[in-house]
Amino acid sequence: MRLISLCPSLTELIFDLGLGSSLVGRTKFCVHPTGSVDAIEKVGGTKNPRIERIIELRPDLVLLNTEENRREDAEALAEAGIQCHIRLPRDTTETAEMVRSIGAVVRRVTEAEAIARDIEHRTVRVQADAAGKPQVSFAYLIWSDPLMTVSADTFVSSLLSLPGGRNVFSDNPDRYPTIDEKLLATADPDLVLLSSEPFPFLTQHAQELARSTGLPIDRFVFADGELLSWHGSRTPAGIDYAATLIRDARAASG
Repeated sequence: MRLISLCPSLTELIFDLGLGSSLVGRTKFCVHPTGSVDAIEKVGGTKNPRIERIIELRPDLVLLNTEENRREDAEALAEAGIQCHIRLPRDTTETAEMVRSIGAVVRRVTEAEAIARDIEHRTVRVQADAAGKPQVSFAYLIWSDPLMTVSADTFVSSLLSLPGGRNVFSDNPDRYPTIDEKLLATADPDLVLLSSEPFPFLTQHAQELARSTGLPIDRFVFADGELLSWHGSRTPAGIDYAATLIRDARAASG
C-alpha cells in the first residue's frame, strides 16, 4: 500500500502502526519519528501541498486532518480519484475512533486497537484520579502577537480538562480566540500554559506577560505543544503529560 500523510501526527501514527516503509510522501512539517522520515519525499506543507506531485506518486490513500489541511486540497485529490481519509478528533474518545478507523483502512487492526485501548484506559484512569479534587483554571496560549488561546472546542482544551483543568476561555465562540493582557488578567487563571508550538514561547515572553498582567510569574509554565495537540499514537503520553501539568499546578496553588 502506497501512503501519503499530510498531517504530522498521522505520519507518526503510520510509523507506529508499522507502515513507515509504505509512506511515499509527507509534508515538510512531518518530522517524527526523527530521522526515520528523512528518506520520505516532501510534497509541500499542510496548507499548500503539491497536488500534482501527490497525484504523480499514485498513492492508495492520503491521510488528512480537517484542521491542518484545506478542504479544496482534499476535494482536488478526490476528483483525481485518490482515496482520502479525513478526521478531526476533538477529544480522546474521537482520537481512539480515528486510530481504529485508520488501522482498518491500512490493514493494521491489531496494532491500532492496542493504541486506541491505551488511549481509553489512560483517559479513564486520569479522570478517576481527578475525581473529588479541586479544579485548576487554566489558559493555554498558542501565539504571542497577538495573544491567542484555545476554546473548549479544541483537542488541547479537552485533554487538559480530563485531569480537572478548567479552561477560562472555554465559552469563546472562536476555537482559537484572540485575547489581550487585560482579558488574561481578568480571567485570573491558576495556570497559564505557554505552548512550544505553533509559537515557541521563551522565558522573556513569560516575564513580559507576568509584568503586563500582574499575574505571579510562577503561574506561567512552558508546555510541550506536540504532546498536547498531536492526536494519534502520541496521545497516550499526552494524556499523562496533561495530568502532570494540572496536578503540579493544583499542588502549587494548594
